[in-house]
Amino acid sequence: MPKRNIYLKTIPPGEAVAAAMAALDRKTLIQRETIASHEACGRVTAEPVFARCSSPTFHSAAMDGIAVKAETTFVAREDQPLKLKRDRDFDDVNTGNPLPEGRNAVIMIENVVRVDENTVSIDTPTAPWQHVRRIGEDIVATELLIPQNTALSPFDIGALLSAGIYELEVWKRVRAAFIPTGDEVLDFAARPTPNPGQVIESNSQVFRCQATQWGLDAVTLPTVPDRKEALTEAVKTTLADDRHMVIIGAGSSAGSKDFTKAVFEELGEVLVHGIAIMPGKPSLLAITDERSGHPGRLLVGAPGYPVSAVVCFDELLAPIAAWLERKPVAKRTAVDAVLTKKTPSRPGMAEVLRLAMGRVGNRIVATPLGRGAGLLTTMTKAQAVSTIPAEREGIEQNEIIRAELLVPEDQLDSVLVHVGSHDNTLDMLANELMGLGTPLRLVSSHVGSMGGLNALKAGSALFAGCHLFDPETRDFNFPFIEKYLRDMDVTVINLAVRHQGLIVAKGNPQNIKGVDDLAREDIRFINRQRGAGTRILLDHHLKLSGINPRTVRGYDQEEFTHMAVAVNVLTGAASCGLGIYAAAKALDLDFVPLAHERYDLIIPSEFMDDPRIQTLLELITSYTMKEKIDALGGYETTLTGQIMEPGIGLG
Repeated sequence: MPKRNIYLKTIPPGEAVAAAMAALDRKTLIQRETIASHEACGRVTAEPVFARCSSPTFHSAAMDGIAVKAETTFVAREDQPLKLKRDRDFDDVNTGNPLPEGRNAVIMIENVVRVDENTVSIDTPTAPWQHVRRIGEDIVATELLIPQNTALSPFDIGALLSAGIYELEVWKRVRAAFIPTGDEVLDFAARPTPNPGQVIESNSQVFRCQATQWGLDAVTLPTVPDRKEALTEAVKTTLADDRHMVIIGAGSSAGSKDFTKAVFEELGEVLVHGIAIMPGKPSLLAITDERSGHPGRLLVGAPGYPVSAVVCFDELLAPIAAWLERKPVAKRTAVDAVLTKKTPSRPGMAEVLRLAMGRVGNRIVATPLGRGAGLLTTMTKAQAVSTIPAEREGIEQNEIIRAELLVPEDQLDSVLVHVGSHDNTLDMLANELMGLGTPLRLVSSHVGSMGGLNALKAGSALFAGCHLFDPETRDFNFPFIEKYLRDMDVTVINLAVRHQGLIVAKGNPQNIKGVDDLAREDIRFINRQRGAGTRILLDHHLKLSGINPRTVRGYDQEEFTHMAVAVNVLTGAASCGLGIYAAAKALDLDFVPLAHERYDLIIPSEFMDDPRIQTLLELITSYTMKEKIDALGGYETTLTGQIMEPGIGLG
């Protein structure tokens, strides 16, 4: 059996970048080339650029009007207008026309009175060079137009052409290639449907898109199987294509099929194996030597897990690529935000958090999203990222953190921050809100109904979705609001009455009929997280049936959404789980009804006039939205959009 790799000492990302920069000969690696000026946007000048022509190259009219010699107008007065004769005293000009010989000023047409075809009258004198663009007003021939190592903007291109510069020397673009690896990896271009143990390759395209934003000339290559010889040959072939940087996707960790390090050692020197940040730890950096046939090139081993790969790209490749291109590293806008929940972290290792962000009241709040290295959707849902320093053991709830925005800051004002119980209607609302004339983004953190109430108490959400049932009063949510939000004025709006039950496999092969079956030894249950209203409902029914939760196999196995519960049943990881009918229907599973419950939106009354909340409520109460909720199945909309009061129950 192939032996496993052993990490070298992990080092901070900044040190890893510095090691790569020290090993690379940038001047030799990235040469100059001459290109047409009109095709140079985004490229970096390799030498200073001096103007060949002045702009403008002649004195020109800056306004429509008449060109005059200013000195002849000095006697004009409001009570004694001055008459001027065509050709002798003035010439008609339009904006941009050369100034006629002997003229040094332009009077705007609005300030000229036509007396006859060849005579005009003015009542105000004009100053020399008024409304005239003089030779070289913008650019003077031979002056420095653009310094060396300047990334050219669209405006720079205009200046170059105006100055008569039709071609110039720039640094060549960094040429990069991404090689995916893995026997289990499927080519996305074939539009495959993966079987168990297979994954659709996507990291190469994430890199390609990022590399394009950085200005790199990047290509992605076919997937290479987990064989050292095949991977070595693929890297050599790619280097022969004059690539300055070769990235291998996956295979950089410590598994028996992770060959990236061995290949790099065969082709050059490993500089870094392991960076002190999570996710992203298995990242590799190396430099080729003569054995590769193309010495002095950068080799990169990017982790296979998607978020780990993104961290590798952001922390290592972005600064190295910027340095090679002589560009400044792009900086994200940073803001202060309040963390909505305690987030522990492993000391000695920095950790990148993905954050759902939005404005609540007069502050920005940040809720950590899932922390798994394979959870790429946490990047699609995130508005920002933040790093827990290596010396910290985590961040406390309500602590102020510094977060780097992934979106423009003003978009935070268009975010509806929801913290609470998951429901499929929230996904529908998120889509509908983004389809409005003025779109709103719904950011939802699924922490359960109790988590939602706690978030409202901490001022960390605009609203919370709850479906907490109190067996004593037979009411929903209000007994819990009274207990946990006693000092907060809230408004409770119903979103829907929904059907809860046991989600089971298609055809219900294990003949599960109700909660009593959860005590069977052949049943594997999948639960919701503590604090979820669904779990509280389960505990209530287990108590009614006299079943000790400890006897339910899988009671301690938790998921955070109804769809996640349904997926566990679909894949056979669980026999059943408690969830909503809509989730079972979405995955074509069967459903054993258990109870109806009221899913309400709890909104602090101070936010009821917030335009975002007003838009949300208008959408909920619309006939179209109610139709769409009904179409999901397992919902009743008789109370949808209504303000709830204690004792209403299910209506």
